[in-house]
Amino acid sequence: MSWETRRSGPHRYYTRSRREGGRIVREYVGRGPHAELAAEADRIARAWAAEERELARSQREEEAEIEARVADADGVGELLARVALLATGHHHHHGGEWRKRRADQAVS
Repeated sequence: MSWETRRSGPHRYYTRSRREGGRIVREYVGRGPHAELAAEADRIARAWAAEERELARSQREEEAEIEARVADADGVGELLARVALLATGHHHHHGGEWRKRRADQAVS
């Protein structure tokens, strides 16, 4: 989006650039009040899009922070469960399920 002045005349005119099929195509909008309105509308649209990108970025960061806290809490929960099971005489059977030790087995 830009205002341009050519060497051939003193007038400024407004153009838009957009992508079509991988190519950048420039669109002549015009000059005068019509072009001023189009330029302002484009400026507002760009500001709106930037605001939405910033909001999405902050939401992603917040979600990542929450996920990290949940992962930490999960790790603490796993540790507490392991301690409780060991304290009550259970063992981790071949790295799989937890089983209660038999009374006649030695605790190691």
